[in-house]
Amino acid sequence: MLATSSEIIYPDSDGLPMADNTKQFRLITTIHGNLDWLFRNEELVFVAGDLLWYPVEGNPKYRVAPDVMVAFGRPKGDRGSYKQWQEDNIAPQVVFEILSPGNTEGEMDRKLQIYARCGVEEYYIYDPDRYILKGYQRSEDLYLERIDEMTGWTSPRLGINFQLNGTELQLTHPDGRIFETFDNVATQRDSILADNQRLEIDNQRLEIEKQKRDNKLRELGIDPDTL
Repeated sequence: MLATSSEIIYPDSDGLPMADNTKQFRLITTIHGNLDWLFRNEELVFVAGDLLWYPVEGNPKYRVAPDVMVAFGRPKGDRGSYKQWQEDNIAPQVVFEILSPGNTEGEMDRKLQIYARCGVEEYYIYDPDRYILKGYQRSEDLYLERIDEMTGWTSPRLGINFQLNGTELQLTHPDGRIFETFDNVATQRDSILADNQRLEIDNQRLEIEKQKRDNKLRELGIDPDTL
């Protein structure tokens, strides 16, 4: 007897870690966090990291988990996995893969074929150990074709810019701000809080000095409000 669609199980985990090392994890979380912030006011842009994507109903073995994916036209919200037939059959239009030493050429070729077959429009791959950045864009014949030059490339969908400066991948927002790590954002926040605290202390000190001055003027019979 064939299993019905309600009986088919689509696991929310493939049992594999999100990242194999700290470098890969940092890049994945930085890209995800910045894209999530970039589209924070767009209700119909869903950004996810390391989420299992099932393109075809009834085939739970046909799945892939992009390091980061962006689906335009889908609402924000928590999901255990991305079941495409439950998402108005909208495939993530943009996906990112950050390579680890464990990724094989065959595995990445398989992902490229899946992404091309299932409707991905832009596919970006970065190897942080060999400093190799690749990009693919959907062509008129519905295949993902290699982008000739990624340095200086601007994503048509996301509006972000790619730069590869030596050993550093630098992504920038449409307004030119670079993608910040959480540590950098936290450091900037702490610096702003410290500046605000110093400003508050200075204002309190000035207020105390003003009160002392006004009291002395009153002792001399002078109304400080008239000065």
